[in-house]
Order: sequence, then C-alpha cells, then structure tokens
Amino acid sequence: METIILTITLVLLLCYSALLIYYRKSWLSIPDFKAASHANLQTKISIIIPARNEEENIADCLNSIIDQSYPKHLFEVLVVDDHSADNTAAIIKSYAAENVKLISLQDFVTANEINSYKKKAIEISIQQSTGELIVTSDADCIFPANWLSTIAAFYETKKPAFIVMPVLIRHSNRMIEIFQSLDFMTLQGITGASVHKKFHSMCNGANLAYTKEAFIAVNGFKGIDNIASGDDMLLLHKIYKRFPQDIGYLKSQEVIVQTNPVNTIQQFLNQRIRWASKADQFDDKRIFVVLIIVYFLNVLMLAIPFVALVNQQMVSVFQYPLTMMEWYFVLLLFKTVIELFFLYPVAQFFNQTKLLWWFPIAQPFHILYTVIAGWLGKFGKYTWKERSVK
Repeated sequence: METIILTITLVLLLCYSALLIYYRKSWLSIPDFKAASHANLQTKISIIIPARNEEENIADCLNSIIDQSYPKHLFEVLVVDDHSADNTAAIIKSYAAENVKLISLQDFVTANEINSYKKKAIEISIQQSTGELIVTSDADCIFPANWLSTIAAFYETKKPAFIVMPVLIRHSNRMIEIFQSLDFMTLQGITGASVHKKFHSMCNGANLAYTKEAFIAVNGFKGIDNIASGDDMLLLHKIYKRFPQDIGYLKSQEVIVQTNPVNTIQQFLNQRIRWASKADQFDDKRIFVVLIIVYFLNVLMLAIPFVALVNQQMVSVFQYPLTMMEWYFVLLLFKTVIELFFLYPVAQFFNQTKLLWWFPIAQPFHILYTVIAGWLGKFGKYTWKERSVK
C-alpha cells in the first residue's frame, strides 16, 4: 500500500511540475505592455464597485480613482451599496461632486432574497452605465495613477472583449498576511500564464475589464446567477466561449491593483472556501483537470506523514529505498523547489522577491489549507460579508 501511495504521489508531482514549468514559460512569454502615449485616448469607462460594510476602506478606494491621470470626462464611478449596516453609503454620497454615483441594492432586491448579491450589483450597474468599457473592482482596493489610462490604451490597441489584470495583496509582517500574499501571487502567475496562452480561464474580480457589448452578448450572468461566487471566472468563461480570440492579459506594473488581506485564519479559510465553492461549476474542463491534479497531490502529501507514523520500515520506489518520512521530505523539497522556480519571475514583476524567503516555511500550511478549503468548498458552507452561504 505504501508503495502505491508513493508511486501515485510521484506521478502527480511530475504532472504538477510539468504544469508549473509550462506556466513559467508562458508567464515569461507575456509581453510587458507599454502604451506609446496616453494622449488622444477616447474610450468611455464605467468603473463598478460593489461595497458592503466598507466604511474603513471606501474613501481610500475612491480617492485613488479620483486621482487617476485619465481625463475625468471619460470615466464614471458607480458604487453599489449592498445593504451596508455602517456608514458606507454616507461616505459614497459625499463623493457625488466627483462623478461618483451611489446605487442602493436594497432598491432592487431585499436582504436574503437572492444567492449572489455581487452579480446583481454588477448587473444593475451595467444597466445604468454609459461607458463602452466596464471595469470592475472591490471597495478595499487601491489603484495606481495610470491604471485607467493604461487600460484604455491597451483596449484601443488590442480591442479585446475581456481584459484580465494583476492584483497584489498588501501585507505587513504578520504571518497570516505574508502567507496570503505568497499564495495569491502564485495564483496571479498562473492566471496570467493561462489567459495569455488560452490554456484555461482564470481571473480575479478585483481587476477586470470587459466591453458592455460582450456582457450583453452572453446575456450577462444568466445561467450562473444562482451561484454565490463566480462573478469573475464564470463570466470570463462565458465570454471566452463566445469570443475565444478576444481575451487578453494586461501585464503592466501600471495596472497592479492592491487589495487588503483578511485578518484572521477563519476569514482566510472562508475566503478560500468561497473561491473553491465554484470549482465544480466551471464549464471549462481544462481548469477542472488542473484542480484535480493539484488537489489530490496535496491530499497525498498530507497523508504521507500519517502513514509514516504507522510504518517506519523502508519503502522502495523506483529502486530507491527510504522510510516513508524520508520520502515525505524528499517530495516536500521537490515540490517547494519547483514552485519557487515558477514563482520567482512572478515575484520579480510584483517587486516581492524578498517574500520568497518565507515560502518554504509556508509550504506545509499551504498543503493543509488546500485540502481543507477544497473539501469544504464542495461539501461545506462559508460566511462572507456577514452572510452564510452553502
């Protein structure tokens, strides 16, 4: 039995390693976009930001939008207050003179009426928007000054239907924040690589752009509006199926959006369970295969130390005899090295290479959370924004 477990783990690890090598080459092949000029841009942009109980973040978010280098007559900001119980709505109203429009979701749906409030917020905003290009983000995000100008330049140059862009989690010296930043940066690297090569569909709702025309052409969130999560990846795949050649990844440090980390382990698990909960809803089976490989590799990596406690005898795999615990450390080292090999150029892009020193320490915890979040994402429930979701 031990030989079978190790053999399957090695096979999955080799498949996983091949994937990461492919992702690394793909990431490095993405051209850095540099606009020839930010002058003479003409695209009207509608920025949509759903917000729920964000009184601590929304002002900084809106200030960074107001300070954009993009001409103010070419963009509007629609912020949707999702039944907030704090001062979020009042703060948004105070920005009315800055072309920031408040939309109250409670005017359209009551609390506990639907399963996906964020999708409904975006849908209602798009109906009221005047822009050709829709840009979505979150209320806890901060945007660099040339964010909109670079997006508009990319759009006018490439004419994509959907643009995926990079996101960075801000972090302090707290271990929970460092762990999130490392984990999220890995996902961002895979996102850029997979979108650029059209290998599978990935994105993050904190930094997306798509044409209103494309959104309408695929009937928006129809068919996925009953799923609590997925306002980003599930929509991306709908548009990808309709416009497969018109999906682009904008690789530029000018558009890196920074978002807040969560503060506790429980919040982190709730967030990752929420992300995992849409895994079996993907119509894109290519990403489903990748998720299966990653998940079962981590399940076996978690199981091997427990097997080693029961069986401390030598186990020979491919004519190499080691104890189960020795095999575990060999596999753990190999997994860590190949992941660092992939992650290094991604960390360079985000100016986060110093963070990689923490990566080996984070590895065992990453394996554990992947297994827990994957299982609960399918069979459990989570709490997000003070709402319990199955």
